[in-house]
Amino acid sequence: MGMIKIRLQITKGEAIRYISHLDYARTVERALRRAKLPVAYSEGFNPHMKLAFASALAVGVTSDAEYMDIELMENLPPERLAAALAGQLPAGIVIRKVQRVAPQSPALMKIVNWADYTVAVPLADGSYERTAAAVEAFRDAPQVIYTKETPKGKREIDLKRFLAAPVEITGWDGIQLRLTFAVHITPAGSVKPREVLDVLVRHYGLPIAADAAVIHRTGLFVNDGRSLRPPI
Repeated sequence: MGMIKIRLQITKGEAIRYISHLDYARTVERALRRAKLPVAYSEGFNPHMKLAFASALAVGVTSDAEYMDIELMENLPPERLAAALAGQLPAGIVIRKVQRVAPQSPALMKIVNWADYTVAVPLADGSYERTAAAVEAFRDAPQVIYTKETPKGKREIDLKRFLAAPVEITGWDGIQLRLTFAVHITPAGSVKPREVLDVLVRHYGLPIAADAAVIHRTGLFVNDGRSLRPPI
């Protein structure tokens, strides 16, 4: 029998907001082991579970739409896998969707290239005019140079190149601000939502308490230039 590949959409909820992506992946691996599912392992001296995610989520960010592929050694129906795994997952991880995909289908990391975010953040100044002016100035700027910290050191990027959809104000009550935007996920990298907020505050004077921002990933998508679709 050939390889069986199952794709799942899962969440990262409030209960596990502050764990790293590595710990998130390990949590799922432990749940798969407890569920005694026939997950395939790599060969070699240090075999590892054949489990792959679409895009790493930053610490402190929650999500409704994380995706992962699991390779199986047996032809287990997706619904049975989901039921067995759901009983072993901790608070904060819920299975939203599950389906079988073709074994030769491209890896999630190769096809997922768009991420939607919402941000809820306290205002440091209740002036709508000041808030709107900062967001508008950022949107109108043809280029926004940002110094990005990477494992290889600092490098300058044009942050606007990585914005897939502009920053929009979708809620404001004088106390809290709600923003939405989308970012490109590319082979050359991406930008984090907190980096977008950092630029808005430091360079455009957005009057928010950025450290208290609650960031949520609402979707991951495949953009082929003609349409935007989820990978499941």
